[in-house]
Amino acid sequence: MVILSLRSEAWFSVTPERIAEHQAERCRCDVVVDAFCGVGSNAIQLAFTCKRVVAVDIDPLKVAYARHNARVYGVADRIEFVVGDWMEVAPSLKADVVFLSPPWGGPEYAKEKVYDVHTMMPIDGFAIMEKARLITNDIALYVPRNTNVNQLVSLAGLGGKVEVEQNLLNGKLKTLTAYYGGLV
Repeated sequence: MVILSLRSEAWFSVTPERIAEHQAERCRCDVVVDAFCGVGSNAIQLAFTCKRVVAVDIDPLKVAYARHNARVYGVADRIEFVVGDWMEVAPSLKADVVFLSPPWGGPEYAKEKVYDVHTMMPIDGFAIMEKARLITNDIALYVPRNTNVNQLVSLAGLGGKVEVEQNLLNGKLKTLTAYYGGLV
């Protein structure tokens, strides 16, 4: 992925292109929400597999970078950018799939043996999922490789389905993606 506009801290939040491409294939649908779009790496790939992407971020500068990057990739016409807080915007959205790549709290997460989605994310991961379920049960959640897998399973809810996928690059485990509902 050629990202032409990026702030220095955004380098830590960009999904590697090969992983984003794979996630976009798994999330293929008519309308998808990218709840924490940042500079647009996932929104851009989702625009290649979905008819419409609603890309949300609280930071107007990141959204401006994402718009620019979407134009570079030729997909800006398929992405609606929303500057807003996911926790406030979510109830007003409609989509087939929600893609979640919430902030992980900076690069410090990698120093922890186990990443706790309850306490280590700037926003509680369980609350984030609750908002996504207002839209659909078909959710993809992108998290650090050291995330507590039992928490990812519990996010499926009683009788719910989850598939936890390890994302490898050059033979090394980079991250996890948990797929819920009809994405399993």
